[in-house]
Amino acid sequence: MKVLSVASECAPLVKTGGLADVVGALPGALAPEGVEMRVLLPGYPQVLNAIARDGIALEEWNLFGGHANLIAATAAGIELLVVEAPHLYDRAGNIYLGPDGQDWPDNPERFAGLCWMAARIAAEGVNGWVPDVIHCHDWQAGLVPEYLRASGGRRRPGTVLTVHNMAFHGLAPYARLGSLRLDPERFTPEGFEFYGQISALKAGLVGVDRLSTVSPTYATELMRPEFGMGLDGVMRARRSELCGILNGIDEEVWNPATDPAITPYTETGGKEANRAALRQEFGLPEARGPLCVVVSRLTEQKGLDLLIEALPALLERGGQLAVLGSGEGWMEQAFRDAARGGQVGVRIGYDEALSHRMMAGGDAILVPSRFEPCGLTQLYGLRYGTIPVVALTGGLADTVINASPAALAAGVATGLQFHPVTADALRGAIVQLCDLYADRDIWTRMQANAMAQPVGWNRSAKAYARLYRDVAPLNEA
Repeated sequence: MKVLSVASECAPLVKTGGLADVVGALPGALAPEGVEMRVLLPGYPQVLNAIARDGIALEEWNLFGGHANLIAATAAGIELLVVEAPHLYDRAGNIYLGPDGQDWPDNPERFAGLCWMAARIAAEGVNGWVPDVIHCHDWQAGLVPEYLRASGGRRRPGTVLTVHNMAFHGLAPYARLGSLRLDPERFTPEGFEFYGQISALKAGLVGVDRLSTVSPTYATELMRPEFGMGLDGVMRARRSELCGILNGIDEEVWNPATDPAITPYTETGGKEANRAALRQEFGLPEARGPLCVVVSRLTEQKGLDLLIEALPALLERGGQLAVLGSGEGWMEQAFRDAARGGQVGVRIGYDEALSHRMMAGGDAILVPSRFEPCGLTQLYGLRYGTIPVVALTGGLADTVINASPAALAAGVATGLQFHPVTADALRGAIVQLCDLYADRDIWTRMQANAMAQPVGWNRSAKAYARLYRDVAPLNEA
């Protein structure tokens, strides 16, 4: 089974969020299932500087404004196809945003170029390698089915689109229809039209053979107006072709027994040395309550404004907070202000090694997201015995066993869930967290349960392989 994975980012080469982690993990996770996956990526400078080139596989003389080469390459053990198009991708800084913090004005063409090359690979192959399935990720790969439709070739691969985050649609004005090489007859409510604009995400949602999201709960949430971002009707119409497959994490990279960034441990008692080191790193004193950590974008989507409101409940019970992240300016400042009290530590920015130390040293990780397609930080927390406190939404609902009376009596709880997603509900969960932390027998059992929870790719890789096998025969010549 040959699968072309089309994405705008892929760890460890280029990453802005969890999408990159998933795209980077899937090739290795799926290999034992008999899937040979290659990843199609834009040729950003950081990608081109990291790859070992195997040669030019295809040339495109006019890829939305300039010449492009498709380079076959390898990096980090991943087979890659990289679109080398300097006029589209040779830019410093954020891969989506310009120096002014706004989307690059030509983002529609930049990612249309990625989709156009995917369609060419489907039609022509690369050095004899022809995909049976194209796996599209988010709006950046949403135009793939439109270009496949336009190519009119006899052989069309099966197509899958995974929605990692419905909040981003890849919108473009109607006036760009021609420059994006799109069929005007497809600019309809049944096609890729979205309130008078072109939606790359909708093009993918209506055009592929199967849809998936990154957790079963998020799949059901997307059919509701409060989560569907204007596309809930499309999701309801395609419910029979939609599934939710949980993300996993790389259990070698995130392994407390071998992690080079921490003092390694295999049992819950091993967290003590890491907790002491983390307190020292953040300038926090000893405390009687739990040391909670946040590793996140500091945005309202992540519910961290709710944490600012609920924070006194933690501090009044002897707890502490260590924060790593960046985002909305007012929120960054609010956490800095909270740090003046001496029981909160803040690092603005992102530091991969520090995130490992926080997982190892924290007692609990707080993830109060208003919506969360899957979430990875709670999975890291489970792996390291750092109890997740999560909102009851998306993948957070699917991966954490709530410390209800029944779960505690059965000895199976791995964390805490709260609902509704409000400051009051979060405050209640924090109070419960502190009470559980004070009962060392219950707390140690929960930590052990968390560390034993399966968080890798094994089960999900099998689900993806089944999905590919289901979709591949649909369009055989």
